[in-house]
Amino acid sequence: MAIERKRIGVLFHFSPKWMGGVIYVLNIVKVLDFLQDEDKPEIFLIFNSNLKRFVDELNYPYLHKIERNYPPVYSTFVKSILLRKNLFVDDLINQYKLETIFPLHDFPVKSKPNCKLISWFADLQHLHYPSFFSYTKRAERYLRMQFILKNSNDLVVSSIDVKSDFYRFFTIPKQVNVQVYNFVSIIDKFPTSTKTQVCEEFKLPGNYFVISNQFHKHKNHKVALQAVSRLKKQGKIIHLAITGKLPDDTQSIYVADLRKIIEENDLHNQITFLGVLPRDKQLSIMFHADAILQPSLFEGWSTVIEDAISLQKPVICSNLAVNVEQLKNKGIYFSPHDDEELSELLISRDFSAIATPIYESYEQRVTRAASTLLGILT
Repeated sequence: MAIERKRIGVLFHFSPKWMGGVIYVLNIVKVLDFLQDEDKPEIFLIFNSNLKRFVDELNYPYLHKIERNYPPVYSTFVKSILLRKNLFVDDLINQYKLETIFPLHDFPVKSKPNCKLISWFADLQHLHYPSFFSYTKRAERYLRMQFILKNSNDLVVSSIDVKSDFYRFFTIPKQVNVQVYNFVSIIDKFPTSTKTQVCEEFKLPGNYFVISNQFHKHKNHKVALQAVSRLKKQGKIIHLAITGKLPDDTQSIYVADLRKIIEENDLHNQITFLGVLPRDKQLSIMFHADAILQPSLFEGWSTVIEDAISLQKPVICSNLAVNVEQLKNKGIYFSPHDDEELSELLISRDFSAIATPIYESYEQRVTRAASTLLGILT
């Protein structure tokens, strides 16, 4: 007898520049592959053409890859309100007979079709650090949240910390069910290159730490560079590898500040900027690092920490509530504004000698995440 599988639409139309959103959606599909075959839903992945290279890597057995031009957000939002119809999704529901759509953060009117529309919001960083956002971006986020809370029944967030923020900053209507889904890092192929091979390829010393973040101000690379500089003045030399696309100084005051720290303290031989790397290369660098640094001022749920957990690597991170929620007593914490505290941690132990496994097994984590996600979607 043929299995009747749930029909779930997954919306994939974030900017390729926002890797957090891209990885989140890819992981929705990948994690469901860890379910028993009879429980796996049929997934209709509706994606923008500029995301095709990411979609091509997916091999989920019950996946329909549907390339589609999404309508302009603002004009479609207004039309939806005037017509009292969710033009973002109604046609998709009818065409593909969808039972659920996720993740949805454009919710102009209350849904009428018999389909479970699940909204999603990554975090409320704009309320913690408004200076990091333009007035227009803050207003846009505020309006999105108001429509979500007015019109949706299910809102998914990535952590208890973000859920607490919603109850702190907003009045949550009784009909809105705020659910937490801690996504996990899916690793298609674990690193096989030796440490010697990785160090030779990227011209790294035998011992190094790594930061794998985008160059946004809240990622706080600055405190790590200051810690490296402080140690150098003490005659203690450490090396820091940094991945990610480095904007031109003229495009980013933040990057100009980072370069200034390097110049003024002559850290050129201790800092290696590696740029954007294929995921397998990035994971190899992380896997062979002494430890992974996550110095952020704000996170909703850290993809980098998830990668570290999957790779069984120690993490030195800022003492944000969400980081503690993610790592619990396995993390090594410091104040994100205290480079002296971080510098002491960097030389406090032989990180390469820490016994593994540090965390719960990869299989247990991803299987539990798959079950949690399926429960939310269905």
